[in-house]
Amino acid sequence: MRKSVSKYIKELSQFLGSAQIISLVCHHNPDGDAIGSMLAMHHYLTAKGKSSYMISPNTLPKFLKWMKGSKEIIVFEDEPGRSTGIIKKSDLVFMLDLNALSRMGKIEDTMNTTGNVRILIDHHPGPEIEADLVISEPSISSTAELLFELIMQLEGNPYLENRFIESIFVGMMTDTGNFNFGTFDGNTLRNVALMLDAGLDKDFITDRIYNNFSDSRMRLKGFALGERMVVLTQYKTAYIYLYRADMDRFKHEVGDTEGFANMPLSIDGIIFSVLFIERKDHIKLSLRSKGNFKANSFAGKYFNGGGHINAAGGKSGLELIDCIKYFESLLPELHEYM
Repeated sequence: MRKSVSKYIKELSQFLGSAQIISLVCHHNPDGDAIGSMLAMHHYLTAKGKSSYMISPNTLPKFLKWMKGSKEIIVFEDEPGRSTGIIKKSDLVFMLDLNALSRMGKIEDTMNTTGNVRILIDHHPGPEIEADLVISEPSISSTAELLFELIMQLEGNPYLENRFIESIFVGMMTDTGNFNFGTFDGNTLRNVALMLDAGLDKDFITDRIYNNFSDSRMRLKGFALGERMVVLTQYKTAYIYLYRADMDRFKHEVGDTEGFANMPLSIDGIIFSVLFIERKDHIKLSLRSKGNFKANSFAGKYFNGGGHINAAGGKSGLELIDCIKYFESLLPELHEYM
Protein backbone atom coordinates (compact mmCIF):
# COMPACT_ATOMS: atom_id res chain seq x y z
CA MET A 1 0.00 0.00 0.00
CA ARG A 2 1.24 3.47 -0.85
CA LYS A 3 1.49 5.90 2.06
CA SER A 4 0.77 8.81 -0.28
CA VAL A 5 -2.82 7.57 -0.70
CA SER A 6 -3.50 7.29 3.06
CA LYS A 7 -4.15 11.02 3.45
CA TYR A 8 -7.41 10.78 1.48
CA ILE A 9 -9.01 7.86 3.32
CA LYS A 10 -10.68 9.56 6.28
CA GLU A 11 -12.44 12.18 4.16
CA LEU A 12 -13.33 9.71 1.41
CA SER A 13 -14.86 7.36 3.97
CA GLN A 14 -16.97 10.17 5.42
CA PHE A 15 -18.34 11.21 2.03
CA LEU A 16 -19.12 7.61 1.08
CA GLY A 17 -20.79 6.93 4.40
CA SER A 18 -23.32 9.74 4.02
CA ALA A 19 -24.15 9.19 0.32
CA GLN A 20 -26.79 6.81 -1.00
CA ILE A 21 -27.23 7.89 -4.64
CA ILE A 22 -23.89 8.19 -6.42
CA SER A 23 -23.06 9.12 -10.01
CA LEU A 24 -19.82 8.14 -11.71
CA VAL A 25 -18.71 10.18 -14.72
CA CYS A 26 -15.63 9.98 -16.94
CA HIS A 27 -14.04 11.87 -19.81
CA HIS A 28 -15.16 12.22 -23.42
CA ASN A 29 -13.92 9.45 -25.74
CA PRO A 30 -13.41 7.10 -22.78
CA ASP A 31 -10.47 4.72 -22.84
CA GLY A 32 -9.72 1.57 -20.89
CA ASP A 33 -8.69 3.45 -17.77
CA ALA A 34 -11.81 5.63 -17.72
CA ILE A 35 -14.21 2.71 -18.29
CA GLY A 36 -12.25 0.32 -16.08
CA SER A 37 -12.22 2.81 -13.20
CA MET A 38 -15.92 3.60 -13.58
CA LEU A 39 -16.94 -0.06 -13.68
CA ALA A 40 -14.69 -0.98 -10.75
CA MET A 41 -16.13 1.79 -8.59
CA HIS A 42 -19.65 0.79 -9.63
CA HIS A 43 -19.07 -2.84 -8.66
CA TYR A 44 -17.66 -1.77 -5.29
CA LEU A 45 -20.47 0.68 -4.50
CA THR A 46 -23.26 -1.72 -5.43
CA ALA A 47 -21.67 -4.39 -3.23
CA LYS A 48 -21.86 -1.85 -0.39
CA GLY A 49 -25.57 -1.29 -0.97
CA LYS A 50 -25.28 2.10 -2.69
CA SER A 51 -27.29 3.19 -5.73
CA SER A 52 -24.62 3.72 -8.38
CA TYR A 53 -25.06 5.16 -11.87
CA MET A 54 -22.37 5.29 -14.57
CA ILE A 55 -22.48 8.04 -17.20
CA SER A 56 -20.11 8.39 -20.16
CA PRO A 57 -20.15 11.54 -22.34
CA ASN A 58 -20.20 9.43 -25.51
CA THR A 59 -20.17 5.82 -26.61
CA LEU A 60 -17.67 3.21 -25.46
CA PRO A 61 -15.04 1.77 -27.79
CA LYS A 62 -16.14 -1.58 -29.18
CA PHE A 63 -13.16 -3.41 -27.67
CA LEU A 64 -14.39 -2.55 -24.14
CA LYS A 65 -18.05 -3.52 -24.51
CA TRP A 66 -17.41 -7.07 -23.30
CA MET A 67 -16.69 -5.87 -19.77
CA LYS A 68 -19.09 -6.96 -17.02
CA GLY A 69 -21.52 -4.13 -16.30
CA SER A 70 -20.71 -2.12 -19.42
CA LYS A 71 -24.32 -2.38 -20.64
CA GLU A 72 -25.38 -0.40 -17.57
CA ILE A 73 -23.33 2.64 -18.64
CA ILE A 74 -25.58 5.49 -19.73
CA VAL A 75 -24.32 7.47 -22.74
CA PHE A 76 -25.01 11.17 -22.20
CA GLU A 77 -25.15 11.98 -25.92
CA ASP A 78 -27.90 9.37 -26.37
CA GLU A 79 -29.86 10.17 -23.20
CA PRO A 80 -29.07 13.73 -22.09
CA GLY A 81 -32.30 14.22 -20.15
CA ARG A 82 -32.01 11.00 -18.19
CA SER A 83 -28.29 11.57 -17.54
CA THR A 84 -28.84 15.13 -16.30
CA GLY A 85 -31.67 14.01 -14.02
CA ILE A 86 -29.51 11.30 -12.45
CA ILE A 87 -26.59 13.64 -11.84
CA LYS A 88 -28.84 16.29 -10.28
CA LYS A 89 -30.48 13.85 -7.85
CA SER A 90 -27.17 12.30 -6.76
CA ASP A 91 -25.80 12.91 -3.28
CA LEU A 92 -22.29 12.44 -4.57
CA VAL A 93 -20.57 12.58 -7.97
CA PHE A 94 -17.25 10.88 -8.66
CA MET A 95 -15.28 12.35 -11.57
CA LEU A 96 -12.88 9.67 -12.78
CA ASP A 97 -9.77 9.88 -14.96
CA LEU A 98 -9.96 13.55 -15.94
CA ASN A 99 -8.29 16.72 -14.75
CA ALA A 100 -10.57 19.38 -16.27
CA LEU A 101 -14.35 19.73 -16.68
CA SER A 102 -13.78 20.56 -20.35
CA ARG A 103 -12.82 16.90 -20.87
CA MET A 104 -16.35 15.83 -19.96
CA GLY A 105 -17.92 16.94 -23.23
CA LYS A 106 -21.58 17.91 -22.89
CA ILE A 107 -21.68 16.75 -19.26
CA GLU A 108 -19.73 19.91 -18.37
CA ASP A 109 -22.83 22.10 -18.64
CA THR A 110 -24.76 19.85 -16.27
CA MET A 111 -21.90 19.80 -13.77
CA ASN A 112 -21.80 23.60 -13.78
CA THR A 113 -25.44 23.79 -12.68
CA THR A 114 -25.46 21.27 -9.83
CA GLY A 115 -24.33 21.70 -6.26
CA ASN A 116 -23.84 18.13 -5.11
CA VAL A 117 -20.71 16.83 -3.39
CA ARG A 118 -17.94 16.04 -5.85
CA ILE A 119 -14.85 13.88 -5.61
CA LEU A 120 -12.13 13.77 -8.24
CA ILE A 121 -10.01 10.62 -8.61
CA ASP A 122 -7.34 11.05 -11.27
CA HIS A 123 -3.70 10.49 -12.12
CA HIS A 124 -3.15 13.26 -14.69
CA PRO A 125 -0.88 16.14 -13.66
CA GLY A 126 -2.22 19.62 -12.92
CA PRO A 127 -5.88 19.05 -11.95
CA GLU A 128 -8.01 22.10 -12.78
CA ILE A 129 -11.25 20.91 -11.17
CA GLU A 130 -12.76 22.31 -7.99
CA ALA A 131 -14.12 19.49 -5.87
CA ASP A 132 -14.94 18.72 -2.25
CA LEU A 133 -12.12 16.18 -2.36
CA VAL A 134 -9.38 16.13 -4.98
CA ILE A 135 -7.54 12.81 -5.11
CA SER A 136 -4.71 13.37 -7.56
CA GLU A 137 -1.64 11.11 -7.79
CA PRO A 138 0.26 11.55 -11.09
CA SER A 139 2.99 9.15 -9.98
CA ILE A 140 0.56 6.21 -10.07
CA SER A 141 0.19 4.26 -13.33
CA SER A 142 -3.52 4.82 -13.86
CA THR A 143 -6.70 6.04 -12.25
CA ALA A 144 -7.68 2.38 -11.95
CA GLU A 145 -4.61 1.54 -9.87
CA LEU A 146 -5.17 4.64 -7.73
CA LEU A 147 -8.73 3.44 -7.12
CA PHE A 148 -7.44 -0.03 -6.22
CA GLU A 149 -5.13 1.53 -3.63
CA LEU A 150 -7.94 3.68 -2.21
CA ILE A 151 -10.39 0.79 -1.84
CA MET A 152 -7.65 -1.41 -0.37
CA GLN A 153 -7.05 1.18 2.33
CA LEU A 154 -10.75 1.81 2.92
CA GLU A 155 -11.23 -1.92 3.47
CA GLY A 156 -8.02 -2.42 5.43
CA ASN A 157 -7.20 -5.34 3.11
CA PRO A 158 -7.00 -5.94 -0.65
CA TYR A 159 -10.51 -5.93 -2.14
CA LEU A 160 -10.41 -8.77 -4.65
CA GLU A 161 -13.96 -9.35 -5.87
CA ASN A 162 -13.68 -10.74 -9.41
CA ARG A 163 -15.58 -8.06 -11.38
CA PHE A 164 -13.77 -5.35 -9.46
CA ILE A 165 -10.24 -6.58 -10.11
CA GLU A 166 -11.05 -7.40 -13.73
CA SER A 167 -12.07 -3.78 -14.29
CA ILE A 168 -9.06 -2.47 -12.39
CA PHE A 169 -6.69 -4.62 -14.43
CA VAL A 170 -8.16 -3.36 -17.72
CA GLY A 171 -7.47 0.23 -16.65
CA MET A 172 -3.95 -0.52 -15.51
CA MET A 173 -3.07 -2.61 -18.54
CA THR A 174 -4.41 -0.21 -21.18
CA ASP A 175 -2.88 2.91 -19.63
CA THR A 176 0.57 1.28 -19.57
CA GLY A 177 0.38 -0.40 -22.98
CA ASN A 178 0.31 -3.85 -21.37
CA PHE A 179 2.97 -2.68 -18.90
CA ASN A 180 5.36 -1.41 -21.55
CA PHE A 181 5.38 2.31 -20.71
CA GLY A 182 4.09 4.92 -18.29
CA THR A 183 4.63 5.55 -14.61
CA PHE A 184 4.25 2.04 -13.25
CA ASP A 185 6.65 0.73 -10.62
CA GLY A 186 7.14 -2.18 -8.26
CA ASN A 187 3.99 -1.28 -6.34
CA THR A 188 2.01 -1.61 -9.58
CA LEU A 189 3.32 -5.10 -10.23
CA ARG A 190 2.73 -6.11 -6.62
CA ASN A 191 -0.89 -4.99 -7.01
CA VAL A 192 -1.14 -7.09 -10.16
CA ALA A 193 0.29 -10.04 -8.24
CA LEU A 194 -2.47 -9.72 -5.64
CA MET A 195 -5.07 -9.88 -8.41
CA LEU A 196 -3.43 -12.82 -10.15
CA ASP A 197 -3.27 -14.75 -6.87
CA ALA A 198 -6.99 -14.05 -6.44
CA GLY A 199 -7.75 -15.76 -9.75
CA LEU A 200 -7.67 -12.91 -12.27
CA ASP A 201 -7.73 -14.35 -15.80
CA LYS A 202 -5.14 -12.08 -17.43
CA ASP A 203 -5.00 -14.13 -20.65
CA PHE A 204 -8.73 -13.74 -21.25
CA ILE A 205 -8.57 -9.98 -20.62
CA THR A 206 -5.51 -9.54 -22.82
CA ASP A 207 -7.23 -11.41 -25.64
CA ARG A 208 -10.39 -9.26 -25.37
CA ILE A 209 -8.41 -6.01 -25.32
CA TYR A 210 -5.78 -6.68 -27.99
CA ASN A 211 -7.41 -9.32 -30.22
CA ASN A 212 -10.93 -8.00 -30.47
CA PHE A 213 -10.92 -5.87 -33.63
CA SER A 214 -12.51 -6.12 -37.06
CA ASP A 215 -10.62 -6.93 -40.27
CA SER A 216 -11.44 -3.36 -41.38
CA ARG A 217 -9.51 -2.03 -38.40
CA MET A 218 -6.51 -4.17 -39.33
CA ARG A 219 -6.63 -2.82 -42.88
CA LEU A 220 -6.88 0.74 -41.55
CA LYS A 221 -3.79 0.08 -39.44
CA GLY A 222 -1.87 -1.18 -42.47
CA PHE A 223 -3.03 1.79 -44.55
CA ALA A 224 -2.00 4.24 -41.82
CA LEU A 225 1.50 2.77 -41.65
CA GLY A 226 1.92 2.32 -45.38
CA GLU A 227 0.30 5.47 -46.77
CA ARG A 228 -0.11 7.99 -43.97
CA MET A 229 3.08 7.81 -41.91
CA VAL A 230 5.84 10.41 -42.23
CA VAL A 231 9.23 9.87 -40.59
CA LEU A 232 11.47 12.87 -39.89
CA THR A 233 14.65 11.31 -38.55
CA GLN A 234 16.44 14.66 -38.26
CA TYR A 235 13.94 15.60 -35.53
CA LYS A 236 13.58 12.09 -34.06
CA THR A 237 9.91 12.48 -34.91
CA ALA A 238 7.28 10.56 -36.88
CA TYR A 239 3.59 11.16 -37.40
CA ILE A 240 0.50 9.53 -38.88
CA TYR A 241 -2.42 11.48 -40.34
CA LEU A 242 -5.88 10.26 -41.25
CA TYR A 243 -8.58 12.10 -43.17
CA ARG A 244 -12.27 11.53 -42.48
CA ALA A 245 -12.48 9.91 -45.89
CA ASP A 246 -9.78 7.43 -44.82
CA MET A 247 -11.79 6.53 -41.74
CA ASP A 248 -14.98 6.10 -43.77
CA ARG A 249 -13.18 3.93 -46.33
CA PHE A 250 -12.21 1.45 -43.63
CA LYS A 251 -15.56 1.58 -41.77
CA HIS A 252 -14.05 3.20 -38.72
CA GLU A 253 -15.68 2.52 -35.35
CA VAL A 254 -14.99 4.22 -32.02
CA GLY A 255 -11.73 2.79 -30.63
CA ASP A 256 -10.31 1.57 -33.94
CA THR A 257 -7.35 3.97 -33.80
CA GLU A 258 -6.46 3.00 -30.23
CA GLY A 259 -2.69 2.48 -30.10
CA PHE A 260 -1.96 4.05 -33.49
CA ALA A 261 -0.14 7.00 -31.90
CA ASN A 262 2.39 4.64 -30.30
CA MET A 263 3.30 2.72 -33.43
CA PRO A 264 5.97 5.09 -34.85
CA LEU A 265 7.86 4.91 -31.54
CA SER A 266 8.89 1.40 -32.59
CA ILE A 267 11.16 2.96 -35.23
CA ASP A 268 14.80 3.11 -34.18
CA GLY A 269 15.74 6.65 -33.12
CA ILE A 270 12.18 8.03 -32.95
CA ILE A 271 11.26 9.54 -29.59
CA PHE A 272 8.23 11.67 -30.52
CA SER A 273 5.12 10.48 -32.32
CA VAL A 274 1.86 12.22 -33.21
CA LEU A 275 -1.41 10.94 -34.64
CA PHE A 276 -3.53 13.53 -36.48
CA ILE A 277 -7.19 12.60 -37.03
CA GLU A 278 -9.56 14.80 -39.02
CA ARG A 279 -12.87 15.30 -37.21
CA LYS A 280 -15.94 17.17 -38.44
CA ASP A 281 -14.96 20.50 -36.89
CA HIS A 282 -11.38 20.07 -35.63
CA ILE A 283 -8.21 18.02 -35.79
CA LYS A 284 -7.59 15.65 -32.91
CA LEU A 285 -3.96 15.08 -31.94
CA SER A 286 -2.60 12.19 -29.87
CA LEU A 287 1.01 12.73 -28.82
CA ARG A 288 3.38 10.06 -27.51
CA SER A 289 7.05 10.23 -26.53
CA LYS A 290 9.92 8.35 -24.95
CA GLY A 291 12.14 9.24 -22.03
CA ASN A 292 12.11 12.84 -20.82
CA PHE A 293 10.46 14.37 -23.88
CA LYS A 294 7.57 16.43 -22.50
CA ALA A 295 4.70 15.63 -24.85
CA ASN A 296 2.24 17.26 -22.45
CA SER A 297 4.11 20.59 -22.42
CA PHE A 298 4.30 20.59 -26.21
CA ALA A 299 0.57 19.83 -26.49
CA GLY A 300 -0.31 22.50 -23.96
CA LYS A 301 1.73 25.25 -25.59
CA TYR A 302 0.75 24.68 -29.22
CA PHE A 303 -2.41 22.57 -29.39
CA ASN A 304 -4.65 23.51 -26.45
CA GLY A 305 -4.00 20.17 -24.81
CA GLY A 306 -2.18 18.37 -22.04
CA GLY A 307 -1.79 15.03 -20.32
CA HIS A 308 1.18 12.98 -19.13
CA ILE A 309 4.82 13.60 -19.97
CA ASN A 310 4.84 10.71 -22.47
CA ALA A 311 1.16 10.61 -23.46
CA ALA A 312 -0.88 13.70 -24.22
CA GLY A 313 -3.68 14.99 -26.39
CA GLY A 314 -4.57 18.20 -28.19
CA LYS A 315 -6.71 19.71 -30.91
CA SER A 316 -6.55 22.30 -33.66
CA GLY A 317 -9.09 24.33 -35.59
CA LEU A 318 -6.92 24.34 -38.72
CA GLU A 319 -7.50 22.19 -41.78
CA LEU A 320 -5.55 18.94 -41.57
CA ILE A 321 -2.89 19.91 -44.11
CA ASP A 322 -2.38 23.30 -42.45
CA CYS A 323 -2.23 21.70 -39.01
CA ILE A 324 0.53 19.37 -40.20
CA LYS A 325 2.45 22.26 -41.76
CA TYR A 326 2.20 24.19 -38.50
CA PHE A 327 3.38 21.14 -36.56
CA GLU A 328 6.38 20.67 -38.84
CA SER A 329 7.30 24.36 -38.43
CA LEU A 330 7.65 23.75 -34.68
CA LEU A 331 10.04 20.83 -34.94
CA PRO A 332 13.30 22.85 -34.98
CA GLU A 333 12.39 23.90 -31.40
CA LEU A 334 11.85 20.38 -30.06
CA HIS A 335 15.02 20.53 -27.97
CA GLU A 336 13.07 22.70 -25.51
CA TYR A 337 10.95 19.69 -24.53
CA MET A 338 13.69 17.12 -24.11
